[in-house]
Amino acid sequence: MKKLLFVMMVLVIALCASSAMAAYPEKSLTAICPWGAGGGTDSCLRAFCQALEKQLGQTIIVDNKTGAGGVTGHEAIADADPDGYTFGMVTFEFVTYKALDVSDYKSYVNYDPLCRLNADPAGITVNKAWAEKNGIKDLKGFIEYCKANPGKVRMGGSSANSVWHIAGGYFMNVAGVELKMVTYPDGAASAVQAAAQGVDIEGVTVSLAEARSFIESGNLVCLGLMAEERINNEVFGNVPTCKEQGVNAFYATWRGLGLPNGVDASIKAKLADACKAAVKDEDFVKYMANAGLGIAYLDGAEFKAFLEQQEEKDVPAAMEAAGIEL
Repeated sequence: MKKLLFVMMVLVIALCASSAMAAYPEKSLTAICPWGAGGGTDSCLRAFCQALEKQLGQTIIVDNKTGAGGVTGHEAIADADPDGYTFGMVTFEFVTYKALDVSDYKSYVNYDPLCRLNADPAGITVNKAWAEKNGIKDLKGFIEYCKANPGKVRMGGSSANSVWHIAGGYFMNVAGVELKMVTYPDGAASAVQAAAQGVDIEGVTVSLAEARSFIESGNLVCLGLMAEERINNEVFGNVPTCKEQGVNAFYATWRGLGLPNGVDASIKAKLADACKAAVKDEDFVKYMANAGLGIAYLDGAEFKAFLEQQEEKDVPAAMEAAGIEL
């Protein structure tokens, strides 16, 4: 009799779990963005959420939780209820937290990686009027100007020790120049606007997608892309790489999705399947191409291995090259 009751209880639990998975999601979801509205991370997340809504049949609300160089938003992801209704966009910065000791959640192991969506190289982009005034026509001219005026050229990125700040330091090391890096706590959007207006900085070391609108308006010009090869799309196909101009600088950011630890495996599987389908959504693919954002999908297991490599080896090496104290 006891054995029969035990079997029945197991069956009831299994049926309840199956029912919960079948019903999920029963309400809207929240996607946490650690960076401000208008930047590349925010726009990438919002575009993907629109595609993901088609797969899940529920609204996804983007919640921008900014501050502390991305720490505020990333910690909010880890602190969320593990019920499957809150996830977030994790970015390059959170694999620097362990080396910098800036967060209570110092490692990717404090998160459950869902997938990687995107990867974009940094560019050396400057105010066009400033470049023309100083006779700068290409990356070589920029480097020569910087060497003649050490520490005078101000370049913006995002917050201190974040991806685009490290990009600036990395470029200095590779090109043998001295720049003054100016940080913007809310992210790249503020830096790009300042560079376009010629206020406080002469240029930025952010992705082309984040600087796109001002490049197209003629306020900014990208002198070189830190990539192995040119971006293969109509938006940025004519932008030369640093490599083809004699500077072997290769540096990129990435963006992915993460869950708090403890989400039910069946719910995570449903989310993962939805993400795998959403990344192929026609509208999302078109948006990313038009925005100049590169799709670089990795599933959960692949993303986890990538994060381990980044956190343990690649990022500390890049930060050391940029002269950031660890």
